[in-house]
Amino acid sequence: MQHPAGHHLAELNLGILKYDWDDPRVKDFVDGLDLVNGIAQRAPGFVWMMNEDTMEREQNNPEGELGGNPRMASTLSVWESVESLEHFVWNTVHKQFYDRKAEWYDMGAALRFAMWWVPEGHRPTMAEAMERFRHLEKHGESDFAFGWSFVKSAGLWKTKACGAGQAA
Repeated sequence: MQHPAGHHLAELNLGILKYDWDDPRVKDFVDGLDLVNGIAQRAPGFVWMMNEDTMEREQNNPEGELGGNPRMASTLSVWESVESLEHFVWNTVHKQFYDRKAEWYDMGAALRFAMWWVPEGHRPTMAEAMERFRHLEKHGESDFAFGWSFVKSAGLWKTKACGAGQAA
């Protein structure tokens, strides 16, 4: 898959924490969120991220797209390119947090990550993001929604992920 002209890359990353947000066992994760998000927002190629208040409302709404799970931890963002997202995920402090994900996240759900192309200037809603995520979960990778392996130019995930073929 090639980067379509006039488009940016959207990504949704979902996770369920093993413990409540105020549990000391996830303290390093919680304490690092501002650092990781700040680095993302200053990274080359970063375009937009759903702000913390909006994301918290999305996560806590029992009738919303995310089901109101109080341990949900998710990110919805837009990047100029696969390469810019890939650099942030695998070549910044984010990688240190990724490497510790098994300490903090319930790893039972295999699919936690989806990407798709959006027209430049578009800011995806959670409804749109979950539609893409569910499509990927049900039908596998396609132009509509995909993971790292669908993007031929992406390669860092193959060498930097903990275990072959894992998503961010």
